Amino acid sequence: MTEQTNPTDPIGVSSRDACGLPGGLRQAAQEYLATRRALGFTLSTQGRMLMDFVAFCDRHAVATVTTDVAVTWATGTTRSRDPLWWARRLMVVRIFARHLRALDPATQVPPPDVLPHAYRRATPYLYSAQQLADLIEAATRLRPRLRGLTYAAVIGLLASCGLRISEACGLDGDDVDLDEGVLTVGGSKFGKSGIVPVHATTLGALRIYDGRRDLLCPHPASAAFFLNSRGRRLDAHNVSHTFADILHTAGITAAAGARRPRIHDLRHSFTVATLLAWYRDGGDVAARLPLLSTYLGHVDPKSTYWYLQATPELLAFAADRLETAGHDAGYGAGR
Repeated sequence: MTEQTNPTDPIGVSSRDACGLPGGLRQAAQEYLATRRALGFTLSTQGRMLMDFVAFCDRHAVATVTTDVAVTWATGTTRSRDPLWWARRLMVVRIFARHLRALDPATQVPPPDVLPHAYRRATPYLYSAQQLADLIEAATRLRPRLRGLTYAAVIGLLASCGLRISEACGLDGDDVDLDEGVLTVGGSKFGKSGIVPVHATTLGALRIYDGRRDLLCPHPASAAFFLNSRGRRLDAHNVSHTFADILHTAGITAAAGARRPRIHDLRHSFTVATLLAWYRDGGDVAARLPLLSTYLGHVDPKSTYWYLQATPELLAFAADRLETAGHDAGYGAGR
């Protein structure tokens, strides 16, 4: 069939009257996501991006993925003008297009040099102990009361255990053993699950929340441990929006030119605080790192390093450790 160019097409690309894919792009995308998720990939953000791209193609009667279409969609977002964000969006389409090309040879895979992806690690915001207390206090001001209690408990748990927000929201009542003091975390990154021990002070706070939650919502609509004001499970994607309001109430802002604080930075703060505590105790930090990696749900310590930030205190401990190792090895004499 001959391709026809639609002169009213705002993206200026060719569309085909028929697609070589049974069910079209939408069905192909849904099947692709289902296959990858069955392999253990969560693909929450990537899945939303891909379906947004498919909706874009539907609006413009585009039946075949091309580089021009992908780039137009990737750079047309109003959320951010950051080239890195564009590159991330295009990467989602690029990976899908590689899969799609086996089904539809007309599919174009955007070349790697188009909006190249050069990841920059943004500096995390590390909350102080006082700021954590301020966040919890600010959360309790939320209304209705159950909402405030829930957010205060969630923030306290993330700060003391380093859980991902998706893991906290995914906890059911049966996953929180208030007698043994452990959490059964499932459905985390890459589909892993595990047992997370909880500190006595955190356990006490969870017991208080458990009792007050049941008084305020005796007949919940969900088996979730953390409930929203309607008695349903917290939505991990909506939590970030509420957390921004809590930050404002607590008076916590980023320095000029720095990235705004995020709820995920609680995980960074926990990791750095744990290492600092180990250094202060005089323990073998290197030997303990695999334990921290397991606790955080990482495959190996390499993933844990991503959460570390070179704070002045941490650098001072590292420098002292290096100097001690040098003296023990006989270096530095006469210098």
